[in-house]
Amino acid sequence: MATKKLYESFSKAVIDEAHKWGCMKQTGVSLRYMMEFGSRPTDRNLLISAQFLQKELPIRIARRAIELETLPYGLSDKPAVIKVRDWYLDSFKDIRSFSEIKDKNSELEFTNMIKMIKVRHNNVVPTLALGVQQLKKSLDPKIEYEGLDEIHQFLDRFYMSRIGIRMLIGQHVELHNPNPPPDVVGYIHTKMSPLEVARGASEDARSICLREYGSAPEFSIYGDSNFTFPYVPTHLHMMVFELVKNSLRAVQERFMDSDKIAPPVRIIVADGSEDVTIKVSDEGGGIARSGLPKIFTYLYSTAKDPLCEHPDLETANMATMAGYGYGLPISRLYARYFGGDLQIISMEGYGTDAYLHLSRLGDSQEPLP
Repeated sequence: MATKKLYESFSKAVIDEAHKWGCMKQTGVSLRYMMEFGSRPTDRNLLISAQFLQKELPIRIARRAIELETLPYGLSDKPAVIKVRDWYLDSFKDIRSFSEIKDKNSELEFTNMIKMIKVRHNNVVPTLALGVQQLKKSLDPKIEYEGLDEIHQFLDRFYMSRIGIRMLIGQHVELHNPNPPPDVVGYIHTKMSPLEVARGASEDARSICLREYGSAPEFSIYGDSNFTFPYVPTHLHMMVFELVKNSLRAVQERFMDSDKIAPPVRIIVADGSEDVTIKVSDEGGGIARSGLPKIFTYLYSTAKDPLCEHPDLETANMATMAGYGYGLPISRLYARYFGGDLQIISMEGYGTDAYLHLSRLGDSQEPLP
């Protein structure tokens, strides 16, 4: 019934076209290419960028819309999932019905349209999470569902693709800023200090902890404050915020009723020739070895479930998302998007070390699921 409702709101021609475009080959770009191309935001380059997006975005968006139709266990029929699918088909239709971009005026109109598409998709993560959560509640906990792996893999592909779509749109939109800050090219900071971004993210995480518990462990941060490399500061902030927040919460909960002073969370920033690595170490008691494989899945969390507190999730943000267990898997996708990775090593009874690897070469292509 729900699937039928979707097709009533979109013509057969739109659905058929989405299937056709979803079979086309995607084109990946590297951080280095985005940085070099964007460093000269002339009218001609903005026109070339918009023309590329007019061809590329419908392919990526159509792929996701099609995949949303064929999920196991009736996930495709959950109202929240249908809502997300509608957003993707609306965006596909908007881009495909836009006339050919030939001059500065049509480029600016196109830029405003994709800016609106980015806003339309702001709540995709919590809305899709709601659909998955609804599915989880309907499953029998006594049964091992083989298809849950399929759902994890789908969500990895879906969210990785979303990171790419938002990066391409955001980068293009930001290149129109007439007064960019020094060393900033769109979303990319060509001389980003990982130490300073990590410090800011850690302070933000600590303020969340203070708000939630009334007190928070300290953190100490080590590294070369003069070292810089090209990266996307918003991506790094989100990843470090998530790791430090998890560590602070673990330490706070372990030492809350103890006479001992809570040990600080330690953050170390190391610059190697290939990678910049940020290590976040805590003494929060660690994770059992049997629980480690679950921490990168989308159906596992040690925090309270926000579905109970925010049943509509219209305004959920990343802090609310803690209870969905989405922070770690999505942080790992952000790291992998530009050729890095995230690893978690834990000592049960002591604490956890998270290693966030960022490629400093910037020449790996986007992963294209």
